[in-house]
Amino acid sequence: MKSSVLICTAQQQFSLQEFDIPKLASSDLLVRCVWSGVSVGTEFAVIRNKISYGPYPICTGYQAVGCVEDVGAAVTKFDVGDKVYYRRNYIPMRVDGQPVTVCSGAHASYALMPEDAEVERLPEGVDDATGALFVMPAVGYNAVDMAGVQMGDVVAFHAVGLIGLGALAAAHLRGAVTIAIDLNASRLEMAKELGATHTINAEGMSPGELTARVQEIQPGGADVVFEGSGVPSCLDLAFPLARLRGKFVFLGHYGKEPVSFNYLVPHGKQLTAFFPCNDGLAPCREAVLRNIATGAIPWEKTITHRVDASEAPELYAKINRDELPDLFGAVIRWS
Repeated sequence: MKSSVLICTAQQQFSLQEFDIPKLASSDLLVRCVWSGVSVGTEFAVIRNKISYGPYPICTGYQAVGCVEDVGAAVTKFDVGDKVYYRRNYIPMRVDGQPVTVCSGAHASYALMPEDAEVERLPEGVDDATGALFVMPAVGYNAVDMAGVQMGDVVAFHAVGLIGLGALAAAHLRGAVTIAIDLNASRLEMAKELGATHTINAEGMSPGELTARVQEIQPGGADVVFEGSGVPSCLDLAFPLARLRGKFVFLGHYGKEPVSFNYLVPHGKQLTAFFPCNDGLAPCREAVLRNIATGAIPWEKTITHRVDASEAPELYAKINRDELPDLFGAVIRWS
């Protein structure tokens, strides 16, 4: 049996290639992927070598939903037929004798993993395609939890991509007053769908004008500011949005190179900084999926692109060429 896998080369060329699925160890699961979710931020930072997890060729993808097709003799947690969500794939891969760097490797028709890996049953009521985008809202949920967002806090989100939207939705559920800030009008409309109390289109605004606009909502600035662009130069735009002794969350991934910013602004404001990483593991994933199941987080609205696996290489090429400006969430159907 073989698994079809989305592979990227150092020249940022994308293709589907097939690899043999090894015999299951006693504690392994074999999962047939139904949908995998695309992370435009982290995956393309890896593809473009802004972040490096190892040499090319690479296989990205860190979120998927599938069905358990086979289990090892010692597996007790799962049964054949279970619907699961997962983050890892341990199928060994080589291209022209070169080992593939598996950056989680979820963009594949089959995934192999131990039963104690990052895999759990999908809650009832979660659509398979929506469930395949579980990591980004969980990253946001984890960041909101770390920052201790409270009911009534005024919270500004500087850049509302999928992770920013996930954090905004979590803060909204905690009773915060939420401010979505972006240059993209479509993102701001999506933010309203997910609970934004205020939206600010910063296109053409000077930094001073943006700060003044936030202070119209709360004099002195926001209690908590989340910077979600992942662009280091945006940090100096976001620091002034916070109030004196407020909180600042480095929500974006700013890459492997050193980051610099104007120290005097956060220093003068005496900000408390938070550096969330990953998605909060099982507790955040479960909380997000329960909220999706109940409709409290209408995450299905973020899916703008659905493609079959055969179309995945072209989807990735278009994203890499910045040809899909209206893209929010994208999912790939494998079976």
